[in-house]
This record gives sequence, C-alpha cells and structure tokens, in this order.
Amino acid sequence: MKYNDLIVEKNTRPSRKGRGIAAGQGKTAGRGTKGQKARTGHRKMPVGFMGGQRAIMQAVPKLKGFKSFHTKAEVVYTDRLNELSGKVDNLKLAEADLISSPYVKVKVISRGELKSKVELETQFASKSAIEAIKKAGGSFKKVAILKKPEKKAE
Repeated sequence: MKYNDLIVEKNTRPSRKGRGIAAGQGKTAGRGTKGQKARTGHRKMPVGFMGGQRAIMQAVPKLKGFKSFHTKAEVVYTDRLNELSGKVDNLKLAEADLISSPYVKVKVISRGELKSKVELETQFASKSAIEAIKKAGGSFKKVAILKKPEKKAE
C-alpha cells in the first residue's frame, strides 16, 4: 500500500458558527462588528457594490467607439493603373508604390479612364472597376493575400 492510495476521511466536523461563546465562533460569528457585511443577506449585494459610494465602473467615463481588429484594404484607383501594363498583382503594385506592401489586402476602385490593357490579380475590385478593366481589353481575377515569408531561426 502506498501513501497516495490511502483513503482518509476528514475527522473534523464542520464548524457551527454563532452557537455561543464557548464554541469559538459565537456572538458575531467571525463577521466583525456592525456594518452591511455583518447583517443577514449581505451576499445579495450586486457585483461592484461599494457600500453606497459610487461604484468604480460608474465613475470611470465611457470610451468612444470600439477598436476593430479587421484590417482594411488599401485602395488603388483605375486611373493609376495606366502606368502599368500586362499582369498586375500585389507585388507589381508595391513596386510601383501604389500600395505600402505586397502582403496587404488591395481593392481597386474606378476613377477616371483606364486606357492600358491590364490583367489584374488582386483581392477585391468594385463592379465599375471590373467593367472599366474589361472595356480596356483586360481581365480581373480574385486571388488570396500573399503570406509573409517566415524568418528562419539561425
């Protein structure tokens, strides 16, 4: 038999508070003297209740709005695509300084006139931008976002 296999019952009875001075937890029964927490039913107070004083969550001002973790797509206008031709993807847009990085979402929106034939491969494009690209003799293909290459630990 091992020590951890022993089945040991608790050999002390639960304490009975408020049963006289001789019992050890008599009179105030460990609640102290006076005050709201010494009275019967004190557990029914709401969470954050501070004894009638204005609660901390009421005292702190509410913040405006909320923080969204949704990353917005960077916008490229169709008239800026006139500088480019052939296959245009995130890498080519980043090289032309039309977007900050090739690893971001891109949305193409129509503005002005598109004259060059472009095979566009980005994440999003407005309906009017797709029409303008097709009118100029190009095409649009929706592709996934490029993943950043992971750095190798050396």
